[in-house]
Amino acid sequence: MTWSSYSSYLVIVILIVLAPGPDTMVMLKNSLSGGTRGGFLTTAGIFVANSVQGTAAALGLGVVIAQSQPVFVTLKWVGAAYLVFLGFQALRGAWRGDYTGVAAAKQQRTSGFRRFREGFLSNITNPKVLVLYLSVLPQFLDPVTTSAWDALLLAYTVAVLGAVWLLTLLFFVHRVRSWLERRKVRRALDGVTGAALVGFGAALVLES
Repeated sequence: MTWSSYSSYLVIVILIVLAPGPDTMVMLKNSLSGGTRGGFLTTAGIFVANSVQGTAAALGLGVVIAQSQPVFVTLKWVGAAYLVFLGFQALRGAWRGDYTGVAAAKQQRTSGFRRFREGFLSNITNPKVLVLYLSVLPQFLDPVTTSAWDALLLAYTVAVLGAVWLLTLLFFVHRVRSWLERRKVRRALDGVTGAALVGFGAALVLES
């Protein structure tokens, strides 16, 4: 692994990370409903799941999962169903538009583990993440000269940069929270994130 090849890899990873996806939408949903703490815990869950999938791909376990059709299809359907479930939660919040009183108190009581769990499950049940690792990593690894440590370095780079980007978005949300907490703005954002999550879930099922 040379600095030149690693730099080329970084460029590709940054472009991938910046593209909005389910992880981004789940983090935004939870940062709006659970504040900075909710967004941070969701990001932590996504980071752990990303690291698990990256480790599986780097050590060769990802190929076994990807080539096992029943496992892969089951993972795809579970991931799609979970994204749609989270999407409908956000859409229900937008439809009700009640962000004060009992609803607000309930959101504050939401456990940190739930935020972490939603981030973890949204990533770990998304087979496209594993496919991404299996598609990109081999392009920068030479089976003759590179080691498992090189593969792990590339995999964890994705997880770290993904977390950095989500934390950057979380910081931005925190800075403009007073504007985002306006009822009309909040309803619009919940509607957009909910529709996006449902769309990602449907696309996951429809893709061959």
